Amino acid sequence: MLLLPVFIRSGQARNLPQLTRPQWLKLVLLGLVYYTITQGTQFLGLQLLPAITFSLLLNLSAPLVALLSIPLLKELPTRLQWAGIGVFLVGVLVYFYPAGIEAGMALGLLVGVTSVSATSAASIIGRGINRMGQIPALTVTVVSMGIGGVLLLLLGLAVEAPPTLGLTQWGIVLWLALVNTAFAFTLWNHTLRILSATESSMINNTMLVQIAILAWIFLGERPGMPQIVGMMFALAGTVMVTLKKNSNNSSS
Repeated sequence: MLLLPVFIRSGQARNLPQLTRPQWLKLVLLGLVYYTITQGTQFLGLQLLPAITFSLLLNLSAPLVALLSIPLLKELPTRLQWAGIGVFLVGVLVYFYPAGIEAGMALGLLVGVTSVSATSAASIIGRGINRMGQIPALTVTVVSMGIGGVLLLLLGLAVEAPPTLGLTQWGIVLWLALVNTAFAFTLWNHTLRILSATESSMINNTMLVQIAILAWIFLGERPGMPQIVGMMFALAGTVMVTLKKNSNNSSS
């Protein structure tokens, strides 16, 4: 709803009838995977797992995106990028070692795996749409989000009673809608016009440290030393992947 006035004012709404059937199908698929499934399982996962644990689990999508991008997008990561992904996985192992899976976390982990798979698929679909440059990023966001968001809302109303929200809760919803969704996903579609699916996915991993700090401040979920070390490895791996562009520029 917040994007619609911007979308109409930009004049891009007039170009919707010009989209081909395959383009519509791709946008519908992106909406279902990235908004209905991915966002739905993310919010459900945050109810079942600690925010930091679920955030780190989501970042496992980066190696999966790198593997899927080879056959599906013909985008082969460089050796430095593979090394960066490896460093990131070391961070994951350090984060969880030696703690095992706690009782009662099975459902949360299942939801997390579903979210990781959907996030990875969405990165591939989104990159496939945006790298062609035929559909503006704002159009991609409005159409896919409109389809996936409406379906997610209907599913939510089907399984839950409408909540009673106070002023603070509405403020949180507004922030999530404006900043975390409308702005962030439009920006994400812009990045996929230039960056590979692997690069964009790994850059998203930088949210790990940010979420850890915010979860400590607002949720009281204080990370231990293994978690801090693991997050630093994850961040270092992300930097290694994104250095690929600068390395190429320097050598040229």
